[in-house]
Amino acid sequence: MLGEAMGDGRLTADEHLERVQRACSARTLGELAELTADLAAPSAQPVRLDGGRVISGIFGPARRDGRWVVPESVTVTAMFGEVDVDFTQAILQARHVRLFATVIGGRLRLIVPDGVSVVVTGHVVLGRRRGAAPRAVPDAPVIEVKAVVFGGEVIVRTPPKSRRFRLFSRS
Repeated sequence: MLGEAMGDGRLTADEHLERVQRACSARTLGELAELTADLAAPSAQPVRLDGGRVISGIFGPARRDGRWVVPESVTVTAMFGEVDVDFTQAILQARHVRLFATVIGGRLRLIVPDGVSVVVTGHVVLGRRRGAAPRAVPDAPVIEVKAVVFGGEVIVRTPPKSRRFRLFSRS
């Protein structure tokens, strides 16, 4: 992104050099994110940092997906709405992530890649939990979901596998 910005005139050669040097010495993802914050819209950033804001679907849908950095704790609210939280391209900051969920008359859908374990605990009243967490690998990351569900559901699934179907074989 820095090279493209210099090529199209958004950065001078000196600014480009200074940012590349800062990128090489960066120790955190936050330091890297600062280098491109003024070069593209938040949705087009190479890494989107999540400052721990609540993901909420209140009387409507909400979605968190793409390449994003997952903080150690995440709060999700689905109140008469649907919330999808997709971890397939996410970068976990810690091996153990706590997701605090409140689901009232809504649906929370978690999409997790193979190799990430999901543990759902909490209270369910007039609701349900569906789906099995993917097989855990020793020392694999764990997403612990502490949920309060009233009249809603929490669904955990892995992304669908691509299926190729051919009617005729190629020879």
